Amino acid sequence: MVKKYTVYVNKTQIMNKKVHFIAIGGSVMHNLAIALHKKGYIVTGSDDEIFDPAKTRLKKYGLLPEKKGWNISNISTNLDAVILGMHARSDNPELLEAQKLKLKIYSFPEYLYEQSKNKKRIVIAGSHGKTTVTSIIMHVLKFHNIDFDYMVGAKIKGFDVMVKLTDKAKIMIFEGDEYLSSPIDRRPKFHLYKPHIALINGIAWDHINVFPVYENYVKQFKIFSDLICKNGTLIYNNDDPEVIKIADTVRTDIKTIPYSLPEYLIKGYKTFIKTSTTEVPLNVFGKHNLTNINGARKVCNEIGIDDKKFYKAIESFNGATRRLELIASDNSTFIFKDFAHSPSKLKATTEAVKEQFKNKKIVACIELHTYSSLNKNFLSQYNGCLDDLFMPIIFYNPKSVELKKLPFITEEQIKYGFSNPDIQIFTDSDMLKEKLLSIDWHNKVLLMMSSGNFNGLNLNDLAKTLIQKKASETND
Repeated sequence: MVKKYTVYVNKTQIMNKKVHFIAIGGSVMHNLAIALHKKGYIVTGSDDEIFDPAKTRLKKYGLLPEKKGWNISNISTNLDAVILGMHARSDNPELLEAQKLKLKIYSFPEYLYEQSKNKKRIVIAGSHGKTTVTSIIMHVLKFHNIDFDYMVGAKIKGFDVMVKLTDKAKIMIFEGDEYLSSPIDRRPKFHLYKPHIALINGIAWDHINVFPVYENYVKQFKIFSDLICKNGTLIYNNDDPEVIKIADTVRTDIKTIPYSLPEYLIKGYKTFIKTSTTEVPLNVFGKHNLTNINGARKVCNEIGIDDKKFYKAIESFNGATRRLELIASDNSTFIFKDFAHSPSKLKATTEAVKEQFKNKKIVACIELHTYSSLNKNFLSQYNGCLDDLFMPIIFYNPKSVELKKLPFITEEQIKYGFSNPDIQIFTDSDMLKEKLLSIDWHNKVLLMMSSGNFNGLNLNDLAKTLIQKKASETND
C-alpha cells in the first residue's frame, strides 16, 4: 500500500495566487504554467519567442502572451511569485523590475519544490535514462490507478502534460536534471528537490559548457545524494563505478538499494525479462532499457508495488517518446528515432540495436547538436561510438556551431574524434535525405539519433517515404 501523507490546503489562498512566468515558452515552463492554471492560479507570462507545441498549448488555455517580448508593466506588487525560465537572461527587464520590487523570484525547480513540500518526493537522476525511468514509474502507477503528481522533461505517451500538480496526490515524481536552474540560480535543478527516494542511473560527462571539469560534474551527483531527506532511500545502478562510489559514501541514515541488468533473452525481435517464475514480454529492448526497468521496479517496490504488479504493468509499456521509438517498419526493415546525443547514450542505443537485430545491417545517423557535441575539445569522448556499423553517418548544421559561438569544426576533426574514417558527414539536410533515399533498405535498420531535428527534417515522413520507396521497387 502507498503510505498516506496529510496535506493541508487553504483553497481560497490558492484561487487568489497570482504568478507570472518570465520565459513562459520553455518546454517545462509552459507545462508548469498550465498545471498552475488548472490548479486555480491566475497565471500570466511573457517571452521573446514561443514555438509549437508550447504556442498552441498555451493558446488553448488562454495563457499565450498577446505580444512577444518583455514588458515591465507585467511586474507589480500584486504578484505572489515570479517564475524565471532558463531562456531568460540575467539582465531581463522584467526580472530587474521584480528584483527592484523585492518580489519572490523562483526558478521552476525551486517552485516545484514549494508545490511538493507536503508530498513524498521521488527524484530520478543520472546522465542518461532519466526520462525512461521516470516514464516507467509513471506508467506503472497509472496502470494501477495510483494518484501522483509529476514533472518529466519530455512528452510521455499516455500523459497529456509534462507537469501535473494537485492537492490530493501524496506522491510527486521528478525527472532530476543536472543542468542549471535559472540565469540567477546556478545550482543544478536536482539539488532543489530534496527527495525522500532518489535514484541515480549512471554518470557520464555532459554539459561541458557548465561543468568543464569531469570531477566537478561528478561532484554534483554527490551533492544530490547528500540532499536526500533524513531516513530516505538511494536506489543506485550497481553497474556504474561512479554511482557505486556515491552510494558507498552516503550518510548512515540513508538506505541504499542497488540494481543492475536483469537476466533476459531475445526471441525473434522480442525481448523478455526472466524472473524466478516466468518470462515477461517487453515492448522495449536494449540493456540500458532493461537496467532502467529494474531501477524503476526498485522505486515501485519502495512505494508499495510488488514485483508481480510491476511486471503486469510493464508488459504494456511502449517506451518514452523518442527513446528507441519505432516510426516505420515492414517485414525486413525497421526505422527508429532516438534522443541519443551524448557518448554514453549513443553507445547504449547503437549497442541495443546491434544486439536486437543481429542479422541486419545497421545505418546509424547522429546529429551533433548540443554545445558539448559541437565542441572540438569534447569530440574525443565519442571515440568508438559508431564502430561496427554498416554505415555510420554524422550530420551537423554549421549555423548551430555559429549560434553557440564555437570554433568551426572540420570533417577531419570529427572523424578523428570518433576514431572512425568510414563516417560519412553531411551539413545539408537535403543532401542527407537524398543519401538515405539512395540506399537499398532490404534487411536493414535505420537509427536516427538527435536531441535536435536535423535542421527541420521530418523523420516520420522520411521513414514512411523510405518504406514506400522500398515497397514500390520490390513490386517493380
